[in-house]
Amino acid sequence: MKFTKMHGIGNDYIYVNCFEEKVENPEAVSIYVSDRHKGIGSDGLVLIMPSDKADFRMRIFNADGSEAMMCGNATRCIGKYVYDKGLTDKTEITLETNSGIKYLTLFPENGKVEYVEVDMGKAVIVPKEIPVMAEGESFISVPVEVGGIEYKITCVSMGNPHAVVYLDNIADLELEKMGPLFENHKLFPDRINTEFIEVLDSRTLNMRVWERGSGETFACGTGACASVVASVLNGYCRRDEEITIHLRGGDLKITYCGDGTVIMKGPAALICDGDVDVSFIK
Repeated sequence: MKFTKMHGIGNDYIYVNCFEEKVENPEAVSIYVSDRHKGIGSDGLVLIMPSDKADFRMRIFNADGSEAMMCGNATRCIGKYVYDKGLTDKTEITLETNSGIKYLTLFPENGKVEYVEVDMGKAVIVPKEIPVMAEGESFISVPVEVGGIEYKITCVSMGNPHAVVYLDNIADLELEKMGPLFENHKLFPDRINTEFIEVLDSRTLNMRVWERGSGETFACGTGACASVVASVLNGYCRRDEEITIHLRGGDLKITYCGDGTVIMKGPAALICDGDVDVSFIK
């Protein structure tokens, strides 16, 4: 199987061009290639596929083999892939995901895409639509006990579910202990991605993320979007202002627009191309 490894500010995936390749068991293949000791090493597997609704389609699988709805960092990398590899010459493309059509604007430099802007669609804040096991029209700064400690949690869906928590110092958090407690909390029937946010000022946030099915990652695009939405809802940031999110792998620029849509801009980078034998996976 021919593959390309790419990353969006450290959120790395294995990308496969399914115009040319056929992946028989993507769940098992994702587990294998994601292993950082016995495989290639990644946060998961992304399939770039034909679409009858958009220019391209993506399917994405986490490191544990579970299929995700979408991924913000992966959408940017797909934009770079299809342009740099000659699958398109357009700088505005549409991408079908399991959470709807996303609209990408590509910014080439010297013939290669360096940055991609993605219209991520409208944020969802109604608990039953995220989903969260709670009533009402929103879930904003709600006290929730996790692992014997009470946190105030704000929940947002950006096509996948997110819980946002504000803390004074996130650098020393033991996410390998805390993360699974949030991910598998009874409030979240589909599990949850959790963003731990430190507010620096009204236009700058620090973020660490625990992603369901993958653990702590260097970045999460949908998580950054959800965190800006939550920060506006909690009064830390303002709508229609570009907010800088500092993640472990780099920075993203996020705007929560007045009409409820969220715009994400950030880099995408190639790591390597290669071949991997997956014929033994049935």
